[in-house]
Amino acid sequence: MPTRTPEDAVRHPWFARFYTRFSVAAEPSVGPLRAELLTGLSGRVIEVGAGNGLNFAHYPAAVSEVVALEPERLLRQAARVAALRAEVPVDVVPGVAEALPVKSEAFDAAVLSLTLCSVRDVERALRELRRVLRPGGELRFFEHGRGGGPVMRGVQRGLDRTVWPLLFGGCRLDRDPVASIVGAGFELGEYRRLLVPPSGPVSPASYCVLGVARRPAG
Repeated sequence: MPTRTPEDAVRHPWFARFYTRFSVAAEPSVGPLRAELLTGLSGRVIEVGAGNGLNFAHYPAAVSEVVALEPERLLRQAARVAALRAEVPVDVVPGVAEALPVKSEAFDAAVLSLTLCSVRDVERALRELRRVLRPGGELRFFEHGRGGGPVMRGVQRGLDRTVWPLLFGGCRLDRDPVASIVGAGFELGEYRRLLVPPSGPVSPASYCVLGVARRPAG
């Protein structure tokens, strides 16, 4: 059943301000990936962890409605401004991934964009996405996570145990989004691994994956 979430369930004001500035500056390299992520979508879409709404400009006209959840107040305010400029209807609402305040099997597609790194319970969040997708519905994902060689993975684990989640809104570097999606019962479609940005210095958060999965039709 849908669950009502308090509007201030998540509070990361410092990170929200940082992310808003950083994401806009990174848009020349990330924007084309957002467009690739959303290409071909249609019908009703739920976006979980909408941030400051930079995906909204890339939704194709065949999308009839986007319900965009963002639990952090400052990011949600920025997303509502971005929704006013979108070419498709976007409704920005409070909510967390682990308790989506929407009906079961109500959406044709779901979008995760740099979200699974910071949810508190990845398994529960993905179960919720399966619940709200119609059978055969698509899960589009663009996430960062575990990557690199043994040294980089050691750095990621060390940062996760110390300062990284505190500085970056609960973000975790050493998660494996593809394995989690498969483990939640989704059928994995095409995906590719990539570095963001594609050139220059590599950071512990540079290891990304972009692809599609589906809720089984049966």
